[in-house]
Amino acid sequence: MVSIQQVVLSCRLDKNDEPVAENFRMEEGHLPEDLQDGQVKVHTRYLSVDPYMRCRMNEDTGVHYLLPWQVSRVADGGGVGVIEESKHPLFQKWDVVTSVNWPWQNYAIVDGEILTKLDPQLVGGHLSYFLGVAGLSGLTALLGVREKGHVKPGANQTMVVSGAAGACGMLAGQMNKDSHVILCGQITQYNKDVPYPPPLPSHTEAILKERNITRERFLVINYSDKYATSLVQLTQWLKEGKLKVCETVVKGLENIGAAFESMMKGGNIGKQLVLVSEG
Repeated sequence: MVSIQQVVLSCRLDKNDEPVAENFRMEEGHLPEDLQDGQVKVHTRYLSVDPYMRCRMNEDTGVHYLLPWQVSRVADGGGVGVIEESKHPLFQKWDVVTSVNWPWQNYAIVDGEILTKLDPQLVGGHLSYFLGVAGLSGLTALLGVREKGHVKPGANQTMVVSGAAGACGMLAGQMNKDSHVILCGQITQYNKDVPYPPPLPSHTEAILKERNITRERFLVINYSDKYATSLVQLTQWLKEGKLKVCETVVKGLENIGAAFESMMKGGNIGKQLVLVSEG
């Protein structure tokens, strides 16, 4: 058996509690020395902490597409790393891969079916970008604007970004001068026991009705058929310098709980990441 480091959920929260670093703990784990067919061994480079994870700390996430984390079990989320050993036909040693179900461990053995192979050249070797601008954050920003933003070329519209410091809003707000504004995410509501989207005050509802303003939910996973072409566009804009990337990076797997607490309190600019290993 091979010793590894891993982070588990130490306790659940009540729906109205704010998460703290102590909700997670570092433990020593072990990996078997041999892989089974279809498995790969990965070395973690970066892990992502995101607002949606707050829902996974509850007994019930409140949505069908997210499963709750289990107490005393390894947490998981977006991650990127390098394959060290493979018994899967689509992957080989040194491949860079990502998954939305990456275990919070420095090394892991996972089913190759949960992984997607990446081309580091698309992001100039910045592997962390695959968890932000060239990942679900970038897709959420781009597809949110295109599919739900009601943006019309030449219409002289204004688009408002209510909070442009996070991973999605920071990207969505990079349109042209005198252009548009968008609302993306409601992290301030995630520690409250209210439905999503949360109800508005009566006076706000009255304003929306008076001004014929629509309020519509956007879920990026409903547009998976557009991921490939959208990622091509995002990485092209990166190469052309048309997208500026901001990241807040905390070093060390042992600090992932603190990074999550900080992110939930607005301590990040751009994508909040944890650097687990520099290779």
